[in-house]
Amino acid sequence: MSVFNYHDRTKHSFHRFARSLGYLDWASQPDPFRRYRGAPILSLPRTSLASEVPYSRLYEPPSTLPAPVTVDAIGEFLRCSLGLSAWKQAGESRWALRVNPSSGNLHPTEGYVVTGPGALAPHPAVFHYAPREHVLEERAELGWELDDQRWAGTFLVALTSIHWREAWKYGERAYRYCQHDAGHALGALRAAAAMLGWRMTLLPRWSDADLATLLGLEQPSPDDAEVEAPDCLVAVGGPDLSHWLEADPSLFVRAVHAVRWQGVPNRLSGEHVAWPLIEEVSRSARFPGLADVDRTGTAVRVRPAFALPAPESAGVQAPAPSARAVILGRRSAVAFDGSGRLSLASFSQMLGRLQPPSPPWDVPWWDPQVHLVFFVHRVDGLLPGIYAFTRETGADRSLRSECRPDFLWEPMQEVDGLFLLAPLDCRSLARRLSCDQDIAADGFFGAAMVARFDESIRARGDWFYRNLFWECGMIGQVLYLEAEAAGARATGIGCYYDDPVHELLGLGDRTWQSLYHFSMGTPIGDNRLTTSPGYDWGEPDAT
Repeated sequence: MSVFNYHDRTKHSFHRFARSLGYLDWASQPDPFRRYRGAPILSLPRTSLASEVPYSRLYEPPSTLPAPVTVDAIGEFLRCSLGLSAWKQAGESRWALRVNPSSGNLHPTEGYVVTGPGALAPHPAVFHYAPREHVLEERAELGWELDDQRWAGTFLVALTSIHWREAWKYGERAYRYCQHDAGHALGALRAAAAMLGWRMTLLPRWSDADLATLLGLEQPSPDDAEVEAPDCLVAVGGPDLSHWLEADPSLFVRAVHAVRWQGVPNRLSGEHVAWPLIEEVSRSARFPGLADVDRTGTAVRVRPAFALPAPESAGVQAPAPSARAVILGRRSAVAFDGSGRLSLASFSQMLGRLQPPSPPWDVPWWDPQVHLVFFVHRVDGLLPGIYAFTRETGADRSLRSECRPDFLWEPMQEVDGLFLLAPLDCRSLARRLSCDQDIAADGFFGAAMVARFDESIRARGDWFYRNLFWECGMIGQVLYLEAEAAGARATGIGCYYDDPVHELLGLGDRTWQSLYHFSMGTPIGDNRLTTSPGYDWGEPDAT
């Protein structure tokens, strides 16, 4: 099955939703925490190393010496990227929220750390991060042939997805949401890295098969634990990561074949529902690894994205007190009050941070493929209406040629890359297109992320389908943090009516496709819930 078939089969329409179980089977609800029973435990320090770093630093190239790669720094990095942000409770039910957002708070994304000798252990090793306890589980000691200078001031982080965690609730459309969550996690990792003065980049030489071998995902599970699918591998640290972009994965693969794996993964659910469509698209979208890539996917030398020049300052100061406070305070809104307003300066700053080359857009190796259509409701200085925002020079011409001819495409001088398409009260329209959810109409704005779809996938391969969703998730992560910094809240919206969105815009084929919706506004709290910090350490977590 091609990813095009999967994508079409998992679209929502006015007349039917993508196939799912249709109800929540609470008896088989997956455990949100994977553990490796019997693996040696490394407790991570609980020291805050970056409490004074300003929020604006997240979008700037490192201006200070990077933090040394120590157990304290890696602990802070993981706590502020993949750790717990809070606990919620309603009656007898209690559940954890995490720093990296997840659709439905289901958290299919798992994180692994690979380090050289001396950072976390005397030897090179592979660790699994257990966020509930904030510990690392040592899965394997790597061969000493990897004990060299390539590790100086750097380490690797891998992400995987457990598709069942999402499929339990969302059925066949869950594969999309797993990729969204991987993108959010990439954005969260990049923010935590920036906070510590580190750089970060994806490593496109690594195939899914290479990564599965590195992490021990192919090892048999005596408890029939749910499968983890490899997502991606990134290098973290600094000041130079170019040697990791050029490193040959086969060296690691040879070293891993001889290791002894430690720990048995826990089974997350007693019973499962099979979703063959997810298994099929997962096979179709396997990443073969790229020997060398440029930003079009052509086989040439890798160009390290983090070497791009810094953008000029927009002159708008972020109001957040610190990067750490914003990162740990981020929450997904469940409702907006329908009257809050956003300043044009804040809106302009948000959009500026969605454009390369500033972080986190030094992480992907490809040029922007995803642009936004905004349903603006209450942004000071802008007429309510439908707007297009392009993240790359010239993208407006490509999108405009496919959209309906009666759109205005009037450039907004106040915000670079923003075009007014149609002035109108679009609250009801935004609500209807986002599965009739009020949250799309009651905020400052709603947004649809539209991707250059058919051409970008055919030019590279089915595997690039995942990358498009990762890019959407990274956009969403920036908007989440920007909302928090502006004193507001945001939420990702995975449920929307696919083709009606395309019909509104005049998109008649798969040249462009809407892959994610988003909304931001003034949140309404839920007095039925109580909130406590993610960890009982006495640190000033936002609640």
